[in-house]
Amino acid sequence: MASTSRMQAEAAHQNQVICGFRLQAEEFETSMPSDVVAIYPGSFDPLTNGHVDIIQRGSRLFDRIIVGVLLNLEKSPLFTVPERVAIARDVFKPWHNVEVDTFDGLLVDFAHKKHATVIVRGLRAVSDFEFELQMALMNRRLRPEVETVFMMPAEPYTYVSSRLVKEVVALGGSVHGLVPDVVEGRLREKKLARETLRA
Repeated sequence: MASTSRMQAEAAHQNQVICGFRLQAEEFETSMPSDVVAIYPGSFDPLTNGHVDIIQRGSRLFDRIIVGVLLNLEKSPLFTVPERVAIARDVFKPWHNVEVDTFDGLLVDFAHKKHATVIVRGLRAVSDFEFELQMALMNRRLRPEVETVFMMPAEPYTYVSSRLVKEVVALGGSVHGLVPDVVEGRLREKKLARETLRA
């Protein structure tokens, strides 16, 4: 009799555990967004092929990826925000799930506004990691529901940065193959305009 009672108690306990797992799974499924939206933030002044590589690959990983152009008033940009937005929209026109938008303030607040659950960040070298890790941990503290995903650019672009591109162009060098064609053309126009003003 005692053995039967013990078996019945164990069976009842197992049913409770199974029901608990089912309930947790249902809650998890209902809490998951129907689309996984990611944000790739940056100043993109200018947009480089390293950025393009990460965004293109990100578009295959996520349902939607939003290129978030930062309104950074502390910097003296080469391209205005409307110019950067127009360039990005032109470059990513063939990708239906890539959007371009602007933001200021906290990135995680922008992510919340856009119903994004992922922030994509590019890592070019080990030197990037410490700063990016600090930012990722702070973002997690502010919005625990938003995850940070680190992606490395393709090998040919691991050394390319917007700052380096601008310096090379300013000194008369070629950045062909390091930026989209539309960016290369705009850079030439900017350089020519500045030279005309100095003349």
